[in-house]
Amino acid sequence: MGPDKLGRLLWLSVAAAVATIALKTTAWALTGSVGLLSDAAESVVNLVAALIAVGALRWSAMPADDEHAYGHTKAEYFSAGAEGIMIFIASVTITVAAVERLLAPQPVEDVGVGLAVSAVASLINLAVGVVLIRAGRANRSIILEADGKHLITDVWTSVGVIAAVAVVALTGWQVLDPLIALAVAANIAFTGAKLVRRSGSGLMDRALPADELALIAEALRPFEERGIVFHALRTRQAASRAFVSLHVLVPGAWRVFHGHRTATEVESAIRAALPHASVFTHLEALEDPLSYEDISLDPPT
Repeated sequence: MGPDKLGRLLWLSVAAAVATIALKTTAWALTGSVGLLSDAAESVVNLVAALIAVGALRWSAMPADDEHAYGHTKAEYFSAGAEGIMIFIASVTITVAAVERLLAPQPVEDVGVGLAVSAVASLINLAVGVVLIRAGRANRSIILEADGKHLITDVWTSVGVIAAVAVVALTGWQVLDPLIALAVAANIAFTGAKLVRRSGSGLMDRALPADELALIAEALRPFEERGIVFHALRTRQAASRAFVSLHVLVPGAWRVFHGHRTATEVESAIRAALPHASVFTHLEALEDPLSYEDISLDPPT
């Protein structure tokens, strides 16, 4: 799926956020519930995050240039990180409102209509969230997946809020309304922490996951059976793109043509296993002792 189609999915997220803000704000206005107010506040975060994601996706899809020879895919991490930070801000806002309501409890009103309106908003988020997560995983897009997971988190939050407000209306336990708002704040803060952590890992050039490393090892096995040796394997993830580099050790008596052809075959085999990977090889002689010293990121001089 190309950047344009992925972008249209994010605009779907923007539309869903606008709709749910309107619905959840209406639900809060009808009931006066601080729990529903916290739910509406999280939808505002969804809207801002979706708009940032649209810009980040366009940025990440830009081709490589002289200043960014490896492309712009890491821009996706800035979007996910910004979303995590905004979630923290929303958490603080909700916490303040909940504490105020704990100190000055107020009854909730028109609960039936308010909860019905909030439920409709949650169904919208559920549908859009599932679409974004599936598209994000299929296209290795952290932007889409992060936005989708945020929407799904919002759905579970809304389910808890709706249940709590219904209990408040049935039992008259007004203190439960701000308590559920505090629980919402804690939940979305946890979600924000995970997004920030994931963005930080990507910006720090974290290695590919174990399952993808296993695919690389499997791709190299036929060459190893032919006596070719590999070392200095390094990998890193840059949003939807992966980078793989390794040294290919072949008999020193081989002609340059034969060695280069083998290195090219190695690169093709890895790309077949990981189509999203850019592969770089360095050819060395099996018999040369210097080949075995040149394995660290900063080899001896």
